[in-house]
This record gives sequence, C-alpha cells and structure tokens, in this order.
Amino acid sequence: MLLKDKIVIVSGIGPGLGVKLAVEAAREGAAGVVVAARSADKLDDAEARIKALGVKAKVVKQVCDITQREQCDALAAAAVKAFGRVDALVNSAFQHGEMDYASTANLDAWNEVMQTNLFGTLKLTQAVIPQMKSQKSGAVVMINTMAVRTIPPLGEAGYAASKAALANSSKWLAKELGPDGIRVNSVHMGWMWGAPVQGYFEWQAQEKKVPVEELVQGIARHIPIGRIPTDDECARAALFLVSDYASAVTGATLDANGGMYMP
Repeated sequence: MLLKDKIVIVSGIGPGLGVKLAVEAAREGAAGVVVAARSADKLDDAEARIKALGVKAKVVKQVCDITQREQCDALAAAAVKAFGRVDALVNSAFQHGEMDYASTANLDAWNEVMQTNLFGTLKLTQAVIPQMKSQKSGAVVMINTMAVRTIPPLGEAGYAASKAALANSSKWLAKELGPDGIRVNSVHMGWMWGAPVQGYFEWQAQEKKVPVEELVQGIARHIPIGRIPTDDECARAALFLVSDYASAVTGATLDANGGMYMP
C-alpha cells in the first residue's frame, strides 16, 4: 500500500478533493489520518467515510483555520500527541476568492486569498517542520492549480497569483529542508469531477439552458484522455508525492489534469 503505517495530516477537508485525500490516504494504508477544516461537520463526514472503508486508520479531527498560527500549532501538536510523529502534510486548504481579472480586480480583495493560500499554507507547513526535523524525515505536498500554468478563460487572477506565489515558495522550502530529510512538492490540478465541479456544471446548464453533458464534453474535448479526471484520481496523484515511491523527488511539480496542460 502506498502509505502503509504513515501518519498523514490533510488540511482543507471539504466535499471535493479535501475529503478524497483523507479517504484515499486511509485506503492506502495510513495508520493515522489527521483531518482539519474550519467546520466540524466536514470533519465528521471525513471520519464517517474513512470508517466505512473498514480499514485500521485512526482518525483525529481538528478544527483549524490555517490563517491563525496558534491553530496551526495546535493541529501539529494534536497529531504528535496522538501518534508521536508526522510523516506527511497535504496542504489542501484554500480560498478561491472572486472571479476576477488582473486588469480590473479589486486588489484589496486579494488579501484574504493570499492570507489563506500563501501565508496560511506556509503557517501550517512551518508548524509541522520541527517534528519532521526531529524525525529527520517527512513529506509535504502543496495542492496547486493549472491556472498557475496557463491562463484560463475564467477570471481567476487573484487565485492564480496566490498559488503561483505558493509554487515558488515550495521550491524554496524544498531547497531549505532537503538536508533535514524533508521533501516538498506541488501537484497542479485542472478540472476535477466531483461535487464542486458537478455543482458548477449544473448551475451553468441552468444559466445557459443546455444539458450538463454538453458542457462537460466542451471541456473534455480539450483533455487528451478524453474526460475530466475525478477528484479521487487527482487525490491519488498527490498522495504519490508524499509516499516512499517519491523518495527521490523534491522541489518538483506534477500536473494532474489529464494532459490538458503539458509543460
């Protein structure tokens, strides 16, 4: 199993990729999964899904706003108290912000996006670094976006700017922490079929008065594999980067988008 006996923290538990990351970590043999989100009900849902697998993974739930350093420290402490170590951190928490364009955006509104996607992610990463340094091992993966790699037709300028800054910071972290046995990588997601994207297509179908399938096919025709990847698939790609199979990989970026973007 990909994550046999590992202790994995997953931030940003929600109805899409976040909960799938936690579930797939448990399915892949993690001994412990520490789930974090701003809302306790999302954590309860993650715990129920993991228990339904019938696996041995112990679940620790921690309400955490990653923009608050003390809450990040508390999350790391809860993981260490429960398991004595932290093998992996999957930074999935994010704030999308407004659908905007750099030429017309309310730049003050970008602050909240930056506080979560860049500074909050770095705060949580910094919170687990001392434990990983003491172990001389650990792996961090940043959930990033295809919007950093190519300019989408949708207005996502603020979101993309925050994630581009995170991508750059991840390389600094990889360089700085490599001597301590800590790896840091990024995975850039594109379209992911799951609850959030399905809801988006259903809304667009109502607005445009067209079938959902027509909209889906309009996107899928630009994806070499001919379909929108599922969030389960993308979660497994991210978890590969914190597994021992990627022990020689740090400072790297992996595109998990069905080939829609190729560097």
